[in-house]
Amino acid sequence: MNLKQHTAQLVKAARTNFYYAFVFLPKNKREAIFAAYAFSRHTDDIIDDAPSPDRAKRDIDLWRAELHACYGGNPTHPIACNLQNILQDFPIPKEHFLALIDGVEMDLTQNRYDTFEDLYQYCYRVASVVGLICIEIFGYTNPQTKDYAINLGLALQLTNILRDVHTDYQQNRIYLPAEDLEKFSYTEKDLATQRNNTAFADLMAFQATRAHHYYQEAKRLLPVEDRAQLFPAEIMGKIYAELLNQIEKKRYNIFDARIRLTNAHKLGIALKCWSGSWFHSKRKRS
Repeated sequence: MNLKQHTAQLVKAARTNFYYAFVFLPKNKREAIFAAYAFSRHTDDIIDDAPSPDRAKRDIDLWRAELHACYGGNPTHPIACNLQNILQDFPIPKEHFLALIDGVEMDLTQNRYDTFEDLYQYCYRVASVVGLICIEIFGYTNPQTKDYAINLGLALQLTNILRDVHTDYQQNRIYLPAEDLEKFSYTEKDLATQRNNTAFADLMAFQATRAHHYYQEAKRLLPVEDRAQLFPAEIMGKIYAELLNQIEKKRYNIFDARIRLTNAHKLGIALKCWSGSWFHSKRKRS
C-alpha cells in the first residue's frame, strides 16, 4: 500500500465526519484533502498521545520544523513529504498550517478559558484555519469565501465542544467559558459528578445558540458563484448541524453516551448535498 492509499485508509478508519464530505471530490482534490487531514491528525496525536508535556513540546517543535522543511523542499517525515507533493498543485499558505500547530499546542498550556473571546482564538486556530486550508483545495473565486470558511469552522468546533464536554473533562480540559458556567451557576464540581440538571441544560442551550449563530453566518456568507465548488464544506456543515440537532433533541444529555450520527445518516446527507450541487452547477452551465 502506498502513502496515498494509507492516508485514505487513515481517514476512513477514523470514521471521521470529514470522510463523507471528501469522498465525492475529484481524485486530485481528494488526495490533497487526505494529505492535509493526515497532517492535522498527526498534529493532534503529537499532543494527545505524548507520554509527558515535555515530550509533547519537544515533538511539536520538531513537527513545526518539519513543516518549514516541507515548504523549503527537504521534508523527511512521510506525511510532510506527501503534503509537499500536493502543494505543487494547491499552494496552501504555510501560515495556515503554522496556526493549526499553534492552536493544537495551546492544549499543553491552557485547559480552561475565562471568556468566549479567549476561546475564540483556540477555535479559530484548530477549526477555522482548517476551513481556510480546505477552500484552497476546493477552489473559490470570491474572497468572501474565506469569511465563510472561518464562520463554518467556528460552528463545527463549537458543536464538537458540546458533544465532547464529558470526554474533554476526563482529560482535564474544559472548553465551556468560565464566564458562562458562572452565568448559569454550574460548577466544575457539577461537571465532575455529571450533574445533568436544569442549569446544565440552560448552559448547553446557550452554547448551542452560539453555534447556530455561526452556522447561520456561514450560510449568509457563502458566495453563490462558489457554491458548486464548496459542496464538501456544505456536507461538513450539514453533518455537524445535524449532530447539533441530535444533541438538542437529547436535551443535552451528553453524559450517558457519546452522541453521534450513523454512517448511513452521514452518507445520506453527503449524497443529498452532492446531488444538489451537481444540479446547481448543471443549471448554471445551461
